[in-house]
Amino acid sequence: MSTITQPILQKTFMDEDFLLRTETARILYHEYAKDMPIVDYHCHLPPDQIAQDKQFENLTQIWLYGDHYKWRAMRANGIDEKYCTGEASDWEKFEQWAATVPYTMRNPLYHWTHLELQRYFGVDIILNKDTAREIYDECSAKLKQPDYSVRALLKKMKVNYICTTDDPIDSLEYHKQIRDNGFEIKVLPTFRPDKAMLLIDSPVEFQQYLNKLSAVTGLGRIETYDDLLAALQNRHDFFASMGGKLSDHGLEHIYSDFDTSLAKQAFFSSINGELAPEDQRTAFKSVLLYDLAKMDHAKSWTQQFHLGALRNNNARMLRELGPDTGWDSIGDYSQAQALSKFLNKLDSTNQLAKTILYNLNPSDNEVLATMIGNYNDGTVAGKMQFGSGWWFLDQKDGMERQMNALSNMGLLSRFVGMLTDSRSFLSYPRHEYFRRILCNLLGNDVENGELPNDLPWLGKMVQDISYNNARNYFGF
Repeated sequence: MSTITQPILQKTFMDEDFLLRTETARILYHEYAKDMPIVDYHCHLPPDQIAQDKQFENLTQIWLYGDHYKWRAMRANGIDEKYCTGEASDWEKFEQWAATVPYTMRNPLYHWTHLELQRYFGVDIILNKDTAREIYDECSAKLKQPDYSVRALLKKMKVNYICTTDDPIDSLEYHKQIRDNGFEIKVLPTFRPDKAMLLIDSPVEFQQYLNKLSAVTGLGRIETYDDLLAALQNRHDFFASMGGKLSDHGLEHIYSDFDTSLAKQAFFSSINGELAPEDQRTAFKSVLLYDLAKMDHAKSWTQQFHLGALRNNNARMLRELGPDTGWDSIGDYSQAQALSKFLNKLDSTNQLAKTILYNLNPSDNEVLATMIGNYNDGTVAGKMQFGSGWWFLDQKDGMERQMNALSNMGLLSRFVGMLTDSRSFLSYPRHEYFRRILCNLLGNDVENGELPNDLPWLGKMVQDISYNNARNYFGF
């Protein structure tokens, strides 16, 4: 036997076959998935920047402003806050991010960073402190060109539909402006009434919110629970008139104590400046969530529930920087019982809308994957959806675990696929990332003899999950 050591073949980092480990995976991605358009049915892109076709001045502004993923990595790397959210110059912030990038290896940020540099700017060198200046100057210069405006970037990524995340009190003036000037990409609002529910825990803020809601509806002062419901119905109708087809709720867990009397007591206490007892506040959240879900069903909307985030853990930094600045984590809430009770109450009167459930704790994957099967009633293919890996699970392992759980417990073929959940216009390569992972999963199964080598059917399945299922499911 030869004792000569055979060389280990080194794949080129992030080449055209990145993440594709088999020939079948490569065929599925390059011939079926790669060129499919994008439905971004949940994101946090600012509609005003789309309406104005914003042109960013440099790479920091489009890449680091508002990106708490990058801020968390920089903080973990010992970078001072002034380079994250503070007063440092745009170049200084980018320089510190570039110095952090090598330390993010095996974090999805490392892949996302280099995918975005390649796909948007044609930059295929590795970002680090030594290449930072060259990359910053080249990309910032390109961002000043007309074909790097916000709308041009969206078209470059073949985005067809965008669903932003909007409070009921939002005017949607920018959505109207986008619609009226004929932009070919549909930018639609998503109804997210979390403040109307959750501010019951903060009476002063709750009253301030009700005043704003009253003003935008023109229905008069909100003095009863029924007034609140009428005001939210008014805004729900308005969102629908602007093309809205989805609602969204970001909750620790579902609420399922449907005592209307307690709910109204909580409302009365709060508008009088008093913090209601916890059982009354829970009833208020439960009853309002239920009433909102019935609104969604009446319009054939899709309701989304993002469950399991433990938000604003660092009280000191919350005071200094505010929410959504990178101090959230995975919570370990009990999900199944309340979720079942809530969905069952709606289903019992045939008022359960199409529903997407997202979880942040991977230990709940099988819980949600089996829960959706309880309420698929045959009226709509994939009526109940287990949503894609979200937030901390929006990475290779998280996506694979979500798709494996869905495959084992339900129908992966009916999955509505990926979304960005992002505030950045440079996040669309995440769809490519997802598609490569999907094709690799299926390709491995084929070459292991676990699935037939039926490329036309598997290719259709990949295209459906990449685009077709979402387009059809939401009724765009």
